[in-house]
Amino acid sequence: MASEIKRLLRARAAKKATFNRQCLHTKVTLKDSWRAPMGLHSKQRKDYLAKGEHPEAGFGSPKAVRGFHPSGYREERVFTVAELENIDPATTAVRIGASVGFAKRTAIQAKAAELGIKVLNVKVQKPKVAKVAAPAAAPSVEAPKTEEAAAEEAKTEEVKAEAPKAAKKARKGVKKDE
Repeated sequence: MASEIKRLLRARAAKKATFNRQCLHTKVTLKDSWRAPMGLHSKQRKDYLAKGEHPEAGFGSPKAVRGFHPSGYREERVFTVAELENIDPATTAVRIGASVGFAKRTAIQAKAAELGIKVLNVKVQKPKVAKVAAPAAAPSVEAPKTEEAAAEEAKTEEVKAEAPKAAKKARKGVKKDE
């Protein structure tokens, strides 16, 4: 039976057609959803070959796989853990309802995993990153500086203080030359 269902699912996928709304390519504001053509002179309404297909009886999927998920399972919506008891894991997959909260959702997912039922819309909680508070500013105790370190620090401070003055002098010098 499983091979027959897979064959019918492949047939359903092969027959799938997209029905484009009339003048969809000419108007930016039109949505890509089928609307029946109504115009008196409409070529699409008159079934001209190049103007696009209409949804008709031949485009439906085989009755045996109508409503199946592409994975080959029949879909069923679930809202409580108790609803999982009546589900056959070999043929049915569950989709947890959108209105189900996170606590109940995790309970349903755990029970489904225990029973071997496939869940189509699994959600996993992202790990929360705890904010680490900055340590209180403790009075810092610095090690006594050596004479060499103190001399280097003094030189860097002098260079930092003189850099803006030197740049200003350089700009003035450029202006005088012009």
